[in-house]
Amino acid sequence: MTPKALEALVTAPTLCQTGLMQRLVVLLLLIPASAIAGMSAEEFEAYTSGQTLTYFDQGTPYGTEEYRPNRRVRWAFIGGQCTEGFWYDSGAGICFVYEHDPEVPQCWEFLQEGGRLTAMFLGDDDGRELYEAERSDEPMTCLGPDVGV
Repeated sequence: MTPKALEALVTAPTLCQTGLMQRLVVLLLLIPASAIAGMSAEEFEAYTSGQTLTYFDQGTPYGTEEYRPNRRVRWAFIGGQCTEGFWYDSGAGICFVYEHDPEVPQCWEFLQEGGRLTAMFLGDDDGRELYEAERSDEPMTCLGPDVGV
């Protein structure tokens, strides 16, 4: 770098001096909270009621959930057994309680992006993020543990 170029770089106005940083901060403050926040319980219920959604994790099928009346659900990991449960609004997200582990709610923040759901786990997990890959209005097929025996 030539001495003249170095001098121009050192004397060039900074982001704060030009007011650009101030404008960026103002623009960020103008973004509605709803654009960042997750879905409300009412939005989630309207989107999922009567639907069966299959979720993927990084391109791999993860599980399927059937959303039934009165906030009841039926969940199964891919290849696993179905378990019954329900969901409720926790304020920070949507929490699910399942019959196999009723003492430990599983809370998620749901966002609707591109006509599909994205779910981000709210807890001590590894930052799991699932996304809706399939949607159906057909109920899940649940097989028992000893089918074919």
